[in-house]
Amino acid sequence: MKYPTPYRKVMSILNVTPDSFYAASRNQSEEAIRQSVERMLVEGADIIDIGGYSARPGATDVPTEEEVARVLAGVRIAREVAPNITISIDTFRSEVAEAVLSQYENIIINDVTAGERDGRMAEVVAKWDAPMVVMHSRGTPQTMQSLTHYTDVVEEVRDYLARRAEWLTAKGVREIILDPGIGFAKTEEQNFALLAGLERIASLGYPVLAGISRKSFMCRTLSIAPSEALEATTALHWACLERGAAILRVHDTLAARQTIRLYEKLYRL
Repeated sequence: MKYPTPYRKVMSILNVTPDSFYAASRNQSEEAIRQSVERMLVEGADIIDIGGYSARPGATDVPTEEEVARVLAGVRIAREVAPNITISIDTFRSEVAEAVLSQYENIIINDVTAGERDGRMAEVVAKWDAPMVVMHSRGTPQTMQSLTHYTDVVEEVRDYLARRAEWLTAKGVREIILDPGIGFAKTEEQNFALLAGLERIASLGYPVLAGISRKSFMCRTLSIAPSEALEATTALHWACLERGAAILRVHDTLAARQTIRLYEKLYRL
């Protein structure tokens, strides 16, 4: 799967979990998943990102077998609704990735640990020649918010992503997308610093994914709940596009699609 360059895509979040930080994005029943996918397609999703394990700070662990079952159910329903849609699998476990890649095509693996937590992930992604989202984080969901010491957060995240991309390329992963990991092992101020310096990560030459939708750093700044953060998310999505983001990972498909359309119209892209 090759993307045109430049490209700007909407990756819509489909959580098949009971504990996503944003309650409106939780989907468990088959009918709820089906309705969510149908709505995403109508509103302009390019990619559907399916997650069966919440990686948010403080989330509880999920057994591998349960994650596999959740994710496969989500993929099956999504493909029944939209046979040709690109699907991203939000997992750090090679067993989950392989379970999907062995059955379906046009799949992206979205690994919040950049292939570090599971030593087989690079091998599996390379075997099936899948694109891979490589994200910066530290620790686990239970420990990450205690691991926030940086001298220069933008430069350290950039260097880490560059090293991981080089390592994964050497392992045979041919298509890499970089994600600075907004909200993962970063303080509120560090998250804003990363957004302000996003073009430094884009300068590495890989597509950059911005995953900021309704996250707590903006909610704390504005003293609002995630359910009230659509306008804030849209404002920062525009800032991400200006700094080179190629993919917006979102809860609100229509708002993101409209933001991209207006951005491209304004700059005649």
